[in-house]
This record gives sequence, structure tokens and C-alpha cells, in this order.
Amino acid sequence: MERQIARSFDKVTLKKIGKGALISLTGGAILGLLDYVGTLDISNPILATIAVSITPTIVNTIKEWMKGS
Repeated sequence: MERQIARSFDKVTLKKIGKGALISLTGGAILGLLDYVGTLDISNPILATIAVSITPTIVNTIKEWMKGS
């Protein structure tokens, strides 16, 4: 099993950074996709901010739930 090395951009660290980046991009991607297909028209910036903020948390929660131990 590979180990993460402190203060180093080793393979394990880069993989975790990549996964985190993908998760953080899901909020904007979902909002953009829904707006593109026309199913969502968010004119309220507060609602848009909430939707973009909550989506990555939900995606990460599902990912961790599926991962298990």
C-alpha cells in the first residue's frame, strides 16, 4: 500500500488533490448543465450559490458512503 509523504507531491497526494478538484467542480458543472438543457433557470443568485455549495458536499458524502472501510 502506498503511503502519503508529508510536504511532498507524491502519487498519493496528487491523486487525492485530483479527486478533491473533481468533487469541488461538480457544483458548477451541475448548475451549468441544468441551465444548458433548460431545465433550470436560476435568476436568484442566493439560490444559485446554495445549489453550487451543497452539490460537492453531497457528491463527497455519497463517495465516502460507497467507499466504506
